[in-house]
Amino acid sequence: MKRPDSQLEEVVAQILEQAKLRLREPRLPAATYRLQLNAEFPFEEAAKVVPYLHDLGISDLYASPWLRASPGSPHGYDVVAHDEINPELGGQEGLDRLVTALSEHGMGHLLDFVPNHMGIGPTNAMWQDVLENGPSSHYARFFDIDWRPAKDELENKVLLPVLGDQYGAVLEAGDLKLEFNQGTFWVRYYEHLFPINPRQYSMVLRHRLHELQEVLEEEDLRLEELLSICTACDNLPPRTETDPRKIAERRREKEVIKRRLDSLCESSPEIRAFVEQNVRDFNGRPGDPRSFDLLDRLLDAQAYRLAHWRVAGEEINYRRFFDINELAAIRMEDPQVFREAHAVVLEMLAHGKLHGLRIDHPDGLFEPREYFRRLQEEYFLGVCRNVLAEMETEFAFDQLEPSLRVAYTREARAPATPLYRPLFVVAEKILGHGEVLPESWAVAGTTGYDFLNWLNGIFVDRSNQRAIDDVYTKFTGLRFDFEELVYQKKKLIMSTSMASEVNMLAYQLNRISEMNRRSRDFTLNSLRAALIEFVACFPIYRTYVDGSGADDRDRRYIEQAIARAKRRAPVTNVSIFDFLRDILLVRHGAHLGEEERRLQLGFAMKMQQFTGPVMAKGMEDTTFYVYNRLVSLNEVGGEPVHFGNSVADFHARNSERLATARGSLLTTSTHDTKRGEDVRTRIDVLSELPEEWKALLGRLARAARKHRVQVAEDRVAPDRNEEILLYQTLIGAWPFEELEGDALATFIDRIEAYVLKAAKEAKVNTSWINPDATWDEALATFVRSVLRDPAFRAELLPFQRRVAEAGIYNSLAQVVLKMASPGAADVYQGCESWNFSLVDPDNRRPVDFAGLAQSLRMLRDRSERSAEERLDLVRELWASRHDGRIKQYVTWRSLRLRRSQSDLFLHGEYVPVECAGPRGGNAVALSRRRGFSQVIAVSTRLVARMLDEAVAGQKPFDGTYLLLPSGSGGVAWTDVFTGSIHRPVMHRGQPTLPLASLLAELPVALLHPAP
Repeated sequence: MKRPDSQLEEVVAQILEQAKLRLREPRLPAATYRLQLNAEFPFEEAAKVVPYLHDLGISDLYASPWLRASPGSPHGYDVVAHDEINPELGGQEGLDRLVTALSEHGMGHLLDFVPNHMGIGPTNAMWQDVLENGPSSHYARFFDIDWRPAKDELENKVLLPVLGDQYGAVLEAGDLKLEFNQGTFWVRYYEHLFPINPRQYSMVLRHRLHELQEVLEEEDLRLEELLSICTACDNLPPRTETDPRKIAERRREKEVIKRRLDSLCESSPEIRAFVEQNVRDFNGRPGDPRSFDLLDRLLDAQAYRLAHWRVAGEEINYRRFFDINELAAIRMEDPQVFREAHAVVLEMLAHGKLHGLRIDHPDGLFEPREYFRRLQEEYFLGVCRNVLAEMETEFAFDQLEPSLRVAYTREARAPATPLYRPLFVVAEKILGHGEVLPESWAVAGTTGYDFLNWLNGIFVDRSNQRAIDDVYTKFTGLRFDFEELVYQKKKLIMSTSMASEVNMLAYQLNRISEMNRRSRDFTLNSLRAALIEFVACFPIYRTYVDGSGADDRDRRYIEQAIARAKRRAPVTNVSIFDFLRDILLVRHGAHLGEEERRLQLGFAMKMQQFTGPVMAKGMEDTTFYVYNRLVSLNEVGGEPVHFGNSVADFHARNSERLATARGSLLTTSTHDTKRGEDVRTRIDVLSELPEEWKALLGRLARAARKHRVQVAEDRVAPDRNEEILLYQTLIGAWPFEELEGDALATFIDRIEAYVLKAAKEAKVNTSWINPDATWDEALATFVRSVLRDPAFRAELLPFQRRVAEAGIYNSLAQVVLKMASPGAADVYQGCESWNFSLVDPDNRRPVDFAGLAQSLRMLRDRSERSAEERLDLVRELWASRHDGRIKQYVTWRSLRLRRSQSDLFLHGEYVPVECAGPRGGNAVALSRRRGFSQVIAVSTRLVARMLDEAVAGQKPFDGTYLLLPSGSGGVAWTDVFTGSIHRPVMHRGQPTLPLASLLAELPVALLHPAP
């Protein structure tokens, strides 16, 4: 008879073997399509779109967050419940229908998952529980709250900066209302609800108690019950209690109190009337300040402090997503938090209803590396649970789990095993120039911002950098050093919207310094100043130091920032910077005790969570709206100081991705990009036409002069920097069709909203924190009047149309190069046709999927009748290219080939292909090879001057050739788009394809060997 432990080992081995079989081929999407779900576009509508996406060639639907979010959320990133499917999207039933539709079409399902933060408010039950119970809440561990902040008045309280005015003014205006219902008290402030600590219910219930005693007999059971409830309130464990048994007691007994009070009020009209009158007394009378003392004392006893929204920047004591008060960070490093947050998603993954995750903002996590490792492990265990459910055994999963975890840890290290990163995960990681994705992260790659910027860079004419600099400087009068500007804007962020985070870190560092005689003389102010200087000088988003120390990468960036900070702060004691450096690098001296080591490591890891938001707010959300030289370069993940990049750089990055992160998404537009891909490629064209651009700016400024608004004696709106941003935006976003009537009004509304948002983000003349209503109205007035001026449009539109024509070439080139590059090609909703959206919320406008589906059916039917019909169709599409069907056609044909040869595109060798001849620099080509399969992608670039030559009757590509890679010259090639067959010709002893014939019909080609 086998021993129980031997039987257990045998079952574990069986489960492990079966799990490996199920995980032997990790899913890598061939192409993803991002859908933005919301109440206007719920699961039901998404399910209707699935057949179209399948026909388009998409392998995986990539959905925005669909867990329950704040009511009316347009994006889903403000999740309020991880255990519920968003009812506004259709709930579980709606999601099931979407999953069924995807399954019927053989498509995968990716989810954008938000692990870093939650939306807070009345609909977040966990947050409400924290407000009710403070540190004694069961969910206190979920949120990243500093219960011992620098300000003593906030100890064991959460600062809630939600009031529209100073607390006293709001209170005495009667805007804070105590309410009572079903045995529960809370305070209402418009849509906000703040629970009252049940321990303080007796403050309300004992008010005017003597009057009630005069009405009811002393022996009245109802009075005795009320007094008993008051005693039960007094005996509740305090909200500062953290002993698990006391927390459980409080959690249980407070609910009993509520039920008893509700029952008493239901059964006794006298008691209900008494309580309701007390509530009215607590709510005071406007005009009588003393009448609000009762409510003031009640609120002072709560686990939160209500405050004016302006104090958030300096005093808020919960970690936020960036500087957004409504999004509170959660402690995903806590195993319990991880389990509860991922339970629904992991179950769907294990049952094949979900096939991968896009992880939002992992740099906000305490331990990103550990988070991704745990995610992979829990997915593996979910698969093991399914295997166990199909077996006949008496063992429960809890008995097997420890052994399975050990097995996973043992086998997951080897890349060749099925347990090595079995779940498809991509990380929204912003990589600085020259930075690479951490190798230790258990992910398939990034969400593609790095690809977007390297691809976009090849459409910028680098030879004209000085000329474009000169245009910008002469028009605006500004001469920016980009790195200095980022440095200054990061300091601005740390002194305003994120000052509270600086204060918390400085206070924590000061406590550490006080623990040792070698550092106790460092003052709080000097430590705070050193922190600010270090973060302002930090060159990337964050490091990933943990208990194992700092690797070479992290050490290099920290040392670099410390050295820069020392140079910029010569009056600061350098030993403070050395002290900070040693903590951040986890260099524990022999003289340190265990507690000091623990606190220093905790500080270093907290500091890492801070540098990323400061970089994002300082660069992406501020500098990118100030440094307006060529705004197509001001993109998430980009560094516009680099004026484009070479084709060789683009090829090098593609090769690197294939080797290290081949599962990365290849994106060109996202919900977060600063402008849509077709807007960006138009603005790129300005880099080719600096003289024409300079002349146009002069004409536009003269035409717009009469519309500028005098705001003050020395201030006119817009300023020149805002003006040049507006003109670039108009060149990029103006649609092909003529604008008049309602269409013009709609366009003006969009541009006005964009300009106002851009001005607030720039934080120069107005801001979100301190809006200048006069400036805002002046900007809006200028936009409305200048765009309705026919004289202004007459100056703008001829040049805009010329740029838009070159933008078509760039956009189609972008599509083809994206489709052929290593990674998973990603399409943002509606971008398979022309899409001239700007930053959110403009890029979340409804998409006409019915029209796109009808268009695709026509393209498919006509292109598949015959080779001649396909060529005729291509010519027709090119002739009517302004309607967007040509982009949809190129996207569809590329995606169809990509799906049919997914192994080639996902794993095939990457070969840069050279184009030689007088116009070799105006083309870019690449090849993908795997076994006997091969494709070659070819496109134009920097075409503005070439189009002028073509208009003049010249043939720009005459004498320019694509040099076929080794082993590719012996076959004819079929163009996927036109169906034309191209046979190699020998040129100087080498097989080539002449670009003049290859690109005769379209500015792009996607070739595969002819049958």
